[in-house]
Order: sequence, then C-alpha cells, then structure tokens
Amino acid sequence: MKNMTVEEILKAVNGRLLGAEEGSSEYKDILAISVDDISMNSREAGERDIFVPLVGTNVDAHRFIDGALEKANVTFTDRELSTYIPGKAYIKVENTIKALQMLGGYIRKKYDKTVIAVTGSVGKTTTREMITAALSAENKVYHTEKNFNSETGAPITLFKMLDNPSDLAVLELGISDFGEMDDLAEIALPDIAVVTVIGDAHQQFFKTRENTRTEKLKIASRMDNDGVIFLNADDPLLLDVKGKMPVKQIYYGTTEDAEIRAVDITQTKAGTSFTYIHGDKKVPIKIPVFGKHNVIDATVAMGLADHLGFDLSKAAESLSKFEGQRQRVVKAKTGFTIIDDTYNASPDSMKAALEVLKNHETSGRRVAVLGDMFELGDNTAELHAGVGRFIVNNNIDILVTVGDLSKNIANAASEDKNIEIHCLKTIEEAIEYLQNNLFDGDTVLLKASNGMHFKDIVKEIEE
Repeated sequence: MKNMTVEEILKAVNGRLLGAEEGSSEYKDILAISVDDISMNSREAGERDIFVPLVGTNVDAHRFIDGALEKANVTFTDRELSTYIPGKAYIKVENTIKALQMLGGYIRKKYDKTVIAVTGSVGKTTTREMITAALSAENKVYHTEKNFNSETGAPITLFKMLDNPSDLAVLELGISDFGEMDDLAEIALPDIAVVTVIGDAHQQFFKTRENTRTEKLKIASRMDNDGVIFLNADDPLLLDVKGKMPVKQIYYGTTEDAEIRAVDITQTKAGTSFTYIHGDKKVPIKIPVFGKHNVIDATVAMGLADHLGFDLSKAAESLSKFEGQRQRVVKAKTGFTIIDDTYNASPDSMKAALEVLKNHETSGRRVAVLGDMFELGDNTAELHAGVGRFIVNNNIDILVTVGDLSKNIANAASEDKNIEIHCLKTIEEAIEYLQNNLFDGDTVLLKASNGMHFKDIVKEIEE
C-alpha cells in the first residue's frame, strides 16, 4: 500500500465526508483523493498529507485547518465548519486523536508479519534500537523512528508500516497517563512484547511504581494466547509478576532469575563485553557502549533473535557495530572526555549513567554534571536526593549540579566528604566551569531532563 484514498480512510475511521453533496461529481472526486502521510503541523502539511488537528489544553488546532489545506487536500475535523474549500476532503470524526489511532490500527491489521513492541519507564529507545540491530542481521526490520512512540506518534509509525516492506517490525510504545497503553496495545497488536524497567519516570501522573507497572503491562492486553512477553529479571517489580500473566513470560537480565542471561561483564575504553547464556548456548558479545543497563538491553535483543530462530553469531556481530542515539563518548575542545547522556533523565537512568562514569577508564578525575529531573510528582525532592545518596562512596571526584531541584542531589551527596561539590544555577555557568576547570584526562558525565537544555552545553564544549 503506497497510499490510501479518502474512501478507504472513511471506512477505517468510521468517518463522514463534509462539504460536498453525496453522489455529486465533486463528492466522487474527493473520495478518490490519495493520502500517503500524516501531518499535525499545518505549516508542514504537504499535498498528499492528511492533516490531523489536535485539541490540546491550550490550543485547538482546528483553527489551523484552512492554513493546512493551502497545500494538503484532506483533514480530519471533530465538528461541522462554517465554510468548506471546494475539492478538499473534510472527514468528520468523533475525536481526531482516536481517528488517528484507528487509522494506524487499520494499517496494522493488514500487516501479516511479526510485530515486537517495547515499553518501560527507561531504556525503551536503546532497547528498540538494539533489537532492530540484532534482528537486521538477517532481516529487513521496520521500526519506530525518533520518538514516535506516543498516543499520536505510534499511529503515524503504524500508518507508514505497509509503505516500508519488511520481514518484521519493532515498535516503541511510550505512555504518560492512565489508559494510554490500552489504546496503544489495541492498535499495535504486538505478537511479542518487551518491558525494560519500571522506574520513577512520570510519577507526576502515575504516583507509584506499582501503578506504572500495571499500566505498562497492559502492552500484553491484546496479545493472543501464543504471545510472548520478555521481562527484565533485574527489576524486582517485574520479577514479582512471574507466572501471573496470561501469556508466556521470558525473563532476561544478569541475575539467576533470568532465563536468558548476561555474565562475565567487562567494561573497557572501547565498550563492554559479556557472554550471552541461554541453556547450553553461550555467545561472546562486544558492544561499543557502556554500562550494565546497555548489557541488559543487548541481552534481550539476543534473546529475541534466539526466540525467533535466527543466527546468534550474526546477531552478535551486528550488535558489535551498534550506534545508539542516546549516549555518546566524545572529546572536549580542551581535551577532556565527555559522556554525553543528555537525552532526558529519570532517577533510574541517572543512576545507570553514574555507573558508567564510575567504571569508565580515565587517567584524571570523574566529574558528574547533573541537572533537574522533571515529571516526578510529589516525591521530586526525595527522588533527587536518592541520586545524591547513590553518588556517596561511588568513585565520583567532582559533582556539579545545575538548577534548583538538583540541589537536593548535592545536599545528599555532601555526606561524602571526598567529593568536591558545586551548585550552579544556569547552563551558562556550567559551560564556564567546564571550560576553565577540566583538563585532558578528566571524564565528565552530563545528564538532565530535556527541559534543562544540556545538549547546549555539549554543543559549546565539544571538539
């Protein structure tokens, strides 16, 4: 399917055409209009796009319909409009987000290959990328791009599925509120699911980790009886549901509780090596990234290749060339090493990044530059303090915090009298500190929520 006609879209979303008299020549011409992409930005809507006007808390994008239709020919709308542009398709639906999801789900039902869906509080993107890498050794894999994993992003990923011939698909599903996974599972219909970690991300919405677990595990709610879910055995909350789900469970990780396991983990300047074990199978693996969390992600990627009957040596070779989006190791202009882990942060991912810094080979000092973490709800201060306690006696020489919330990290870490601590207010102050106080041989970790704009620090100091 290279495109969909308006007639087919109407059937997919149970919509009704406005602005043209049914049975007229104009009506018939509109039914034949083709669409091959989706746009939610009126300024970027192209001729063959369908415009989806979202209704948000502050903005109702229905007011941008006329602007979108300057180029596009098709739009959803949840209401009758006062005027209609002749020859344009106005598809009336009950709710534009639900219509978008129905459109994605319609395409998914036409896809007859295996669909793997990944969710979790942290590590979704890296896990999805590693699974894609491992399975791509022998297959053409369709996968989520960028961060198109939400209630609006996932349907767009699904819509493009049939336009990208593949042997299987790896989807990333992200949620931030109750009920969203019900909708995503309904349209994604995964054959295999992966849950990475149940953490403190989005506690502003879910309140407790147990609530987060309940919502995340709904990824399996639309799976057939022969479905399989891979769960991280290193996470006690996921281990606690062992034997309590209606689908087959396969546990992965580094503990004895894992059916597929990583052992003999060694970190060097070039990356991390470990051995993949499943029953009698043992496969040595080297990945060019750092940290136990990345080893666990690579383990489930190997586990999926194993489960699907693919060549494990080829999967391991593919993982050895893995290039992720999230964590980079680069040089600064003044010679020190930067661990750029600036793509968002939660308490769990920040602790994992600190483990990477702790184990990173360096001839100089280990410096952690940490910023505020958002969307943590009522426990924000305590969750920041927990990161500070994690730093104590953990081989960090200098701690630099940026922002008001991260002062809680500094206060808790001050228990370790061997750590030099600096509390800064802005990223400009952080840039100045790094440029004037770090030298060749030092290694610095940068980690904060996206809203802290730590990427701007890296841009300024990177070689």
